[in-house]
Amino acid sequence: MNILVGFLLVIGLFFFTGGAVGILRMPDFYTRLHPAGKLDTMGQLMAMGAMALYVVGLDLSLASVLTGLKILLISVLVFITSPTATHAIVDAGVRAGMEPWTKSETEDFRDLGA
Repeated sequence: MNILVGFLLVIGLFFFTGGAVGILRMPDFYTRLHPAGKLDTMGQLMAMGAMALYVVGLDLSLASVLTGLKILLISVLVFITSPTATHAIVDAGVRAGMEPWTKSETEDFRDLGA
């Protein structure tokens, strides 16, 4: 069970790291929200799933099963609300008049003669 919990935590950490790198590497507000919404939600789902498995473990008492179910309920709520919040933030950016990033002429590497 500990190996499965560790594996899920590592997978969750992988998604969190990918989300952080995506937020740092993306060029504008709208594209930064994509890794923030998708990868952080998946990382949270994996990490909380690992915590639920750890709590339940091989001890199937009522208290541990109920605690595991509460953790999974939190994961489901975040899984539903995170994309909704990301959509609301994008909508606020559109209403504020933020322009999406476009590739400029100087950034086109095909013009370098390579």
